[in-house]
Parts: sequence; structure tokens; C-alpha cells
Amino acid sequence: MISLTSPVRTRAHGWPAGAKLLALCLATLVLFLIENPVLHLAVLALVLLAYRLPGPVFFRAGMSRLWILWPFVVVVLIWHMLTDEPVTGMVIVLRMVSVVGLANLVTMTTRLTEMTDLIHRLLAPLRRLGLRTDALELAMALVIRATPALLDKGHNLRDAWRARTHRRPSWRIVLPFTLLAIDDAEHLAEALRARGAITNERE
Repeated sequence: MISLTSPVRTRAHGWPAGAKLLALCLATLVLFLIENPVLHLAVLALVLLAYRLPGPVFFRAGMSRLWILWPFVVVVLIWHMLTDEPVTGMVIVLRMVSVVGLANLVTMTTRLTEMTDLIHRLLAPLRRLGLRTDALELAMALVIRATPALLDKGHNLRDAWRARTHRRPSWRIVLPFTLLAIDDAEHLAEALRARGAITNERE
């Protein structure tokens, strides 16, 4: 799942989070059973239509999130071209884009509170066994919330690079992005510790 926010409200915002997540799991299972590239193209067309129905603003926001998949698409296609399996490579790429696109639709149309409540209910069996799930629930919520924020910072870093040079961003952007991620993690840990969400084991 790439994004958590949507710039506009859609009908899907009112659907139960559990139903959307179940539908995502079933759709993912079906997509992994399909090997026909034509069927995968049809599924991808339906996914794109789902992005387009709420309007151009929602469509642009969704496509901007999915754009980060292009390096993986290029690597997979090149590898399968070199191994003389272009059809297999196309199926993998179409499946990947469709699955991530569907997952992104779920998170774009589901509030963080609904997602955390759903995670809490799903982990209920573990609590009945006497296991504490607080840390796991917090970790999942942080991953869901922090991912789009990190993506935005990555985009800003890329734009800053392009503003200073005509060359395309290269591997040199990895180090400042990593430092940004570490800095955010440290600030988040300090904020959680100050609010009592995490404690120092030595205390």
C-alpha cells in the first residue's frame, strides 16, 4: 500500500474497511492465478477506470503514487527480455501494477482510524492467547501513515535535484533520502516516548 490520503471524498470512503481489505485479498489471489496477459490488461484497465471515476483530481493523485513503480517495471521487463521470457515479464508487471493499484485504492479511501480499528479486531485471537499486540498495532499504523509522508519527501528531494541540475536524479540521491528517513524516525521516536507510547527498557 502506497498512499493513505485522497484529495477528494469518494463513495468508497463509506464502505467498511474490512470489506475492502477482504476484496483486496480475494482480487490479489485471483490475479496470481491468472497467466493470460490479455486478461491482465483487462484487469489493469478496470483498475485505471476505478481511479478515473471519482474525477481527474483523484486520478492524478493515484497515478502520481503508482509512478514510483516504474523502476521495478523496467528491471522486470529487461530481465525477462534477456531470458527470452517477455510474456512472463509482461504478466508479472501487469499483475504487480494492478495489485499495488488496488491496494492503493483501499488506503486512499480508508481513514487511518478505520484501518487501525480493523487491525485491532484482526489481532483479537492473539490477545486471547495472552499476547500483547499494542506494539504490533502501533507499528502497522506507523507504516501506513509514514509511507506517504516519506514518498512526499522523496518527491521533494527529486524536485530539489532537478532544480539544481539538468541531469536526472541518480544513486547519489539515496544517501540524503536515507538521512531524511532516519531523522524522521528519530523525531517520531522522541514524540512517542514523550507521550508514553514507548518506554526505555532500562527505566
